[in-house]
Amino acid sequence: MSRTGRATVGLASLGWGLAAAGVGAALGLAAERAAMGRPLLRLNRPQDGTDDSDEPGDQEGFGTLRGRCLTVRATDGTGLHVEVDDPDETVTDPPTVVLCHGYALSLDSWHFQRRALRGRYRLVLWDQRGHGRSGAGARETSTIDQLGDDLWAVIQAVAPDGPLVLVGHSMGGMTVMALADRRPRLYAERVLGVGLVSTSAGGFEQVDFGLARIGRMVRRAAPTAVRTLTYAPWLVERTRRLGSDLESFLVNRYSYASDVDPALVRFTADMIAGTRLEVISDFLPTFGTHDKRAALAALDGVETLVIVGDRDLLTPVEHSEDIIRFLPGAEHVVVHPGGHLLMLEHPDVVTENLVNLIERACRSRGPEHRAGLSHRLRRTVAPLLKQHRDPTV
Repeated sequence: MSRTGRATVGLASLGWGLAAAGVGAALGLAAERAAMGRPLLRLNRPQDGTDDSDEPGDQEGFGTLRGRCLTVRATDGTGLHVEVDDPDETVTDPPTVVLCHGYALSLDSWHFQRRALRGRYRLVLWDQRGHGRSGAGARETSTIDQLGDDLWAVIQAVAPDGPLVLVGHSMGGMTVMALADRRPRLYAERVLGVGLVSTSAGGFEQVDFGLARIGRMVRRAAPTAVRTLTYAPWLVERTRRLGSDLESFLVNRYSYASDVDPALVRFTADMIAGTRLEVISDFLPTFGTHDKRAALAALDGVETLVIVGDRDLLTPVEHSEDIIRFLPGAEHVVVHPGGHLLMLEHPDVVTENLVNLIERACRSRGPEHRAGLSHRLRRTVAPLLKQHRDPTV
């Protein structure tokens, strides 16, 4: 088979699962590493924050931030990895801020926000089932509704009382909506603020992921195709041979809309490489049935931030606008240029808006404020971009 033919086979097989994870050929890399017993590049760093690598950007220490670790049991007994960063002793009455990561990522995807917010608030980060250090559970539990139940289990275990601010990226945002669907009373009584980063309340059947007509065909075939990769090492090998250039191209296309540090691209690739192909395949069908627009009623009157990149191919701006139609009192921020992994691409912008959300939420304690939220206009933010160039090129 020609190189072009191998590329077509590899990309068609990876399909929507690759796009939604935002990293493309890293799936093949993940399977190849698993088969060869090779370690992931950055997931297994020293937990004391030290790093002796010479690669560009490694001084950032991606994936090294750690807090108090514990395992929370979900309703089906699946072990969920949870980390808690307690606030400084000088902070009085801080809210608990729960950060929920996206599909095929891990809690480490909140690296920049965690570094900026720790000490100021009580932070809770957790790995969704099948992701990061959490257990996977049975195949049939790979649903958005189950993730909502998982979030409830985490809250019960580590934040059983007190004010909450819930933040979710992509699938994590859907998790926050699923919890609202299951337990609207929680939002009325304890949730002061909600941050929805690059996410959707439904309508994925209309997303073509920048592939025009072929996008819908790939989406339908993706669950079976991605699962097939786990039983087809020859196909994985052919995809892997396409090299790091393809990986970098797909990462930048589906994750970022601006020039980012090559070390950040590799960090992103490592997170998806740490997600088993079966997990990626098992979760794909739930996106097609995800529709939590009615559940947004539970957020009415809750301080809400909806932030998205203007070039997000996975959860386009139209999906944020759809959320705003149900929550006209929400703050709507569009980042230009911005891709799907907004909290990594433009960390300062996301962090600043989250801090503003939390502070507004803390001032909003009381039903009189909830009744007073009015319509907010959309803001477009154009951050000052840094140019990155790999010195090895």
